[in-house]
Amino acid sequence: MKVISTNIGTATTFLWNGKEEQTGIFKYPTDEALFLGKVDVLNDTVIDRVHHAGISKACYLFASGHHPYWKGLYPELEWDWGMFGENITVEGLDESQMRIGDVYSIGSALVQVSQPREPCYKLGVRFSNSKILKQFVDYAYSGTYVRILQEGYVKKEDQLILVEKSNNTLTVKECFQIILSKEKDPIILKKAINNLSLPEYKRERLRKYIW
Repeated sequence: MKVISTNIGTATTFLWNGKEEQTGIFKYPTDEALFLGKVDVLNDTVIDRVHHAGISKACYLFASGHHPYWKGLYPELEWDWGMFGENITVEGLDESQMRIGDVYSIGSALVQVSQPREPCYKLGVRFSNSKILKQFVDYAYSGTYVRILQEGYVKKEDQLILVEKSNNTLTVKECFQIILSKEKDPIILKKAINNLSLPEYKRERLRKYIW
């Protein structure tokens, strides 16, 4: 896997239900290396720190390979890397293979896959169409958040190198689906609850589905 773009956002104001709000989801490629800190990406814009950034959402990675699919649905948009609010666009990232808990070196940083990205209404703002929320859930390739085990710099062309594979076989895609699906597969549900790399609050919410 290889970094093909590093992306940074600035605050963007929009109207929502008649009120002005701001978002940092409008991210665009930068020529600068990113510094991955413990709770966020240095110099990036995070408006809502209740739902974004923090130990388990310090940086968001998205696969470049998904862009053709989405371009087909939204050809009228002006496309560039960072469209999904990702800090790092990665060539070769596959959520159906990447596991929650996998550890990668990337540039001078060391990161651990922590949880899938769940869409919120601001993704609809970015795409000027709220239909993308259901489409994103149905597509089920969400990209992934990572926690930062070792702070460091990441630049374009850096490789993602697997350092340690999680013993728990829960993939990012499975995790995304078990969190958002109405019908919970009991085998995947058990894997998610037992995966200590998944944030505790996520596992706690899933425990209520155990009969």
